[in-house]
Order: sequence, then structure tokens, then C-alpha cells
Amino acid sequence: MVITLLVFPTQNGNVAIVTGGAKGIGYHTVKHLARLGMHVILAGNDESEGQEAVRKIKEETVNGKVEFLHCDLASMKSIRQFVQQFRAKNCPLHVLVNNAGVMLVPERKTEDGFEEHFGLNYLGHFLLTNLLLETLKQSGTRSRNARVITVSSATHYVGRLHLNDLQSRCSYSPHGAYAQSKLALVLFTYRLQHLMTADGSHVTANVVDPGVVNTELYKNVCWATKVVKWMTAWLFFKTPEEGASTSIYAAVSPELEGVGGIYLYNEQRTKSTDVSYDEELQRRLWTESCKMTRISDVGSRDL
Repeated sequence: MVITLLVFPTQNGNVAIVTGGAKGIGYHTVKHLARLGMHVILAGNDESEGQEAVRKIKEETVNGKVEFLHCDLASMKSIRQFVQQFRAKNCPLHVLVNNAGVMLVPERKTEDGFEEHFGLNYLGHFLLTNLLLETLKQSGTRSRNARVITVSSATHYVGRLHLNDLQSRCSYSPHGAYAQSKLALVLFTYRLQHLMTADGSHVTANVVDPGVVNTELYKNVCWATKVVKWMTAWLFFKTPEEGASTSIYAAVSPELEGVGGIYLYNEQRTKSTDVSYDEELQRRLWTESCKMTRISDVGSRDL
């Protein structure tokens, strides 16, 4: 797959935040947005890794407006501190890419006591997006909407949302917990778009599926799977750069100006799982997420 950046307009003056931007899909997303002239803030939980990524990207893109800010999505305190640091810069925010995540980790909890897949992959991004929403609204215009891009996975098709057991306490399965977190991200995106449209805000929200990508996310699979992956990666797996292509497309493509509430795979609109379109389920998950993250539920008014 070849990513042709020439089809995208320059993004000089625009600001983006990319979570998990120090490696894998996130790294290449940051690099290509920077190459288009964006001021990009790489949000991550490893300072040395993040600063090294910034150094490389600045060197490769000749864009000095790339920086790292610490943000641990497994900690609500860290997320709030990140948002405070960002706000202190007094700059707009045109693109938020919710990219970071963990996959198939053993059962463990975040700093706030949430099951890690649900807490980091989903709740962390839910809180981050909501805390940055006012800035996104202020930055979007009728002719150029601000954009929220959330990275899900085809795994969401087999996911089941257990509203009575979102923490997988009854029966923990790494695959089930991961799939649930990815389904939650799709439901969240559709609900967010509904609220932004009803509110008349110039913000769009879309969800992307990067495909099967050869990244470090597979470090927690069993040894037999690792062997198979090693033997077949060149044939079946996308490179991280190829995996980033749909995120980049969703972030800057003129074709998606003003378009929200869609699921994208290989830069094409695709139907997500049937249950993801259940508006009542979207609303209930949003309400429960607000309680968990201790923020006001603007969606309860069902604008």
C-alpha cells in the first residue's frame, strides 16, 4: 500500500493531538501530519520514548512544531494534568486522534481501579475527548470542522458490551475484554457525533479500523501465535505506516469535511457491527462512562 500525501492539502496553522504517538501507527500518524505542516502534540506515558520520537520526526519532516506531553491514559489524574498543560499553551485544537491502546494484557487494573482494556483503551479516551471538547468546538468552523478520530479494530465485530459488568469481573478473558473496549469506542464515536450535530457544533467524530498491523500490540499473545505472526507478517500484516493511512485520511481529507459518525476501513466507509448503531445502548454507555470518569453528562439532556 502506498500513502500518497500529495492528495492532502497542507495543514499549516492547524494543531493536532495524537495519543500513543511514539511508536507504531501513532508514530506514523504524527509524522505524516507534521509533514503536512501541522503543529502536532504527541501524548504518551514514556518521556524518553516520546522525546526520541519527537527528535526523529522533526529531523525527517523539518517541522519544528512537534512536541511531547506526558499523558498516561490509565490515570484520570494524568489525563487531567495533560489537558491543563495543553490549555496553558492557549492554542486551538483542530484534530484529536485517539490512537493509543493495549491488547490482550493479563487481568490487571488501572490506577483508578478499572480493568485495563476498558480503562485505558476506552475510558481514558472518553475522558480526554470530553475534557478537550470545548477547545475543539471553539476551533472548528462552518467551513473547516474540528475532527475527532478514534482508532478501533475489526475485533469490535465480535465484541459484547456488558453494561452490568464493564470491568469483566465475572469472567475475565483478554480477548473478550479487548473486543469490548473496541466496541465501546465505536458506540462512543456515534454518540459523540449525535451530540455534536444536535448541539450545532462544528466538530465531527469518526472511527477508523487500521486493519491487521504488525506492531508491538502483539507482544502479549502466546508463543505459538508469535511464531505464526513472525512467519506470515510479510504476507498478511500491514506495516505501521500502512496502518496509519486511514487515520491520516480521516484527519485531513477534504472528502470528509463536515462528515461524521462513520466507520472507515482502508479509507472507505464501512458498516460496523449492527449493535453499534443501537442509539439506546450508545446513550446508556455514555451515561455510565460519565459516572465512571466523574464528569457531567451533557448527553443526558438528549439534545
